[in-house]
Amino acid sequence: MKLDILDITGKKKGQIILPQEIFASKINSTLMAQAVRVYLSNQRKAYAKTKTRGEVNVSHHKIWRQKGTGHARHGSKNAPIFVGGAVAHGPRGNQNYKKSFPKKMSRLALFSALTSKLNNKEIILVDGLQNVKLKTKEMFNIFKTLVPNFSNLLIVSPEKNITITQSTKNIPQVSIIEAAKLNTYQVLKAGTILFTKESIEKLKQTFLTKNK
Repeated sequence: MKLDILDITGKKKGQIILPQEIFASKINSTLMAQAVRVYLSNQRKAYAKTKTRGEVNVSHHKIWRQKGTGHARHGSKNAPIFVGGAVAHGPRGNQNYKKSFPKKMSRLALFSALTSKLNNKEIILVDGLQNVKLKTKEMFNIFKTLVPNFSNLLIVSPEKNITITQSTKNIPQVSIIEAAKLNTYQVLKAGTILFTKESIEKLKQTFLTKNK
């Protein structure tokens, strides 16, 4: 399986042989959906928290006398039935939404997503992107040349690159990720994926070599 290598002007300058294990795997929609659910759940944090009776800032004296009022007997006004009182059985802010996902399944889901993107011709391989001047306008023009109507463009680089990061941070619909941190959610969310030439080798080292 081969993919054309483009320069920053969009001209073809060669081809690269893609690893079949990554870009020609079996497409498993169920596995990809599971990987996305696990990823999103692991990003979730428990922000909601309600106050118990001991945390509500109200007077704790007896709201009215025990007998002779015609009302039900009550203690202080921090009971859940009163306005401004506590919340019964509310969220405590310590919920754990973390889910585990076997590494082998995670890799297969990623390979499935990348294969799907390649089949849909939504993967572009470019060489020389890291050598562009640190200018947002110049980087934007390169993107428009390579992907005229780009939306949710994902750039995959072999490692963190200050030039690419600084040049793209003010361009909407563009995100960057290191090849070793690539995941199924990011791949499926992206409209077009722009791989640098060196990132393919980094993919092989990360997801194939270490697991043989």
